[in-house]
Amino acid sequence: MVEGAELNDSLLNTSCKPTPLSPTFILINTLLSFLVLLTVTLNLLVIISISHFRQLHTPTNVLLLSLAVSDLLMGLLVMPLSIASMHSCLFLGKIICNFMDLLSFILSSASVGTMVLISIDRYVAICCPLCYSYIMTQNKAKISVCLCWSCSVVYNTVILKDYLAKADVTECVVVISYIAGSVDLILTFIGPVTVMIVLYMRVFVVAVAQARIMRSQITVVKKNTVVASVKKSEIKAARTLSIVLLMFLICLCPYFFPSMGGQDTTTNTSSVEHWLFYCNSALNPLIYAFFYPWFRKAVKLIVSLHILQPGSCEANMM
Repeated sequence: MVEGAELNDSLLNTSCKPTPLSPTFILINTLLSFLVLLTVTLNLLVIISISHFRQLHTPTNVLLLSLAVSDLLMGLLVMPLSIASMHSCLFLGKIICNFMDLLSFILSSASVGTMVLISIDRYVAICCPLCYSYIMTQNKAKISVCLCWSCSVVYNTVILKDYLAKADVTECVVVISYIAGSVDLILTFIGPVTVMIVLYMRVFVVAVAQARIMRSQITVVKKNTVVASVKKSEIKAARTLSIVLLMFLICLCPYFFPSMGGQDTTTNTSSVEHWLFYCNSALNPLIYAFFYPWFRKAVKLIVSLHILQPGSCEANMM
């Protein structure tokens, strides 16, 4: 038994070679660490802004808060563990690997689900403005968020049940069968993308129509100015919606390529496509929050420490 143990130790020592600290390796780790810091900082600013200022307690911001929480947890827990797993001689253990993989899947699904809820919220606000206050309330938004997170937990636990049941794990790699991968492809990618495209295109058409009606009712001497402003609003709306959909597709497409090709999905937390998936957590606050003027104003108050003053939560943010 002693000889066997020594043999196993010698095999482990020879098969596990430390990753050399090459300039490329150091650069990659630095960039990934910066991405983690950026993800945590941006989403933390969103959470503080929405939670602190009472005027920002709206149904839409409840959804943004849920998105920021999922992305913050991704940056605080999953992404640092993924960086640690990139070292060839550092194995995190079965429990930590299971926790990291399950949490990664849950947070990703919750993030995608919340983005769909945001698109529905924008659709109701633009297409049914008179009914919005009745259809979308804070309580309904909170219930929708709770259902989204609950479904994410149940769904991903079922998807990963075979992987979580394994008694022996030698590396943090999840292999999903073709059937499970196809279901995941439909529910996590094709379905949400289709819903978002349909709703955002409808929002774009209605927003442009409303802008034209409003401007047609205004008597302006210089008609060219009106035409130019209409075109400018159309371009701005199209640009915002295209950025939302384009970034979502860029971040998620590489991960689902194997399922699209009829192959089993192999999920390695240190792979390029997985880190591209993680980038969506840093892009979400940029896309959904930086387009709002109240967020830029809130960041100024947070950075300048004005939120520490009495009554700062009642500040006018609009």
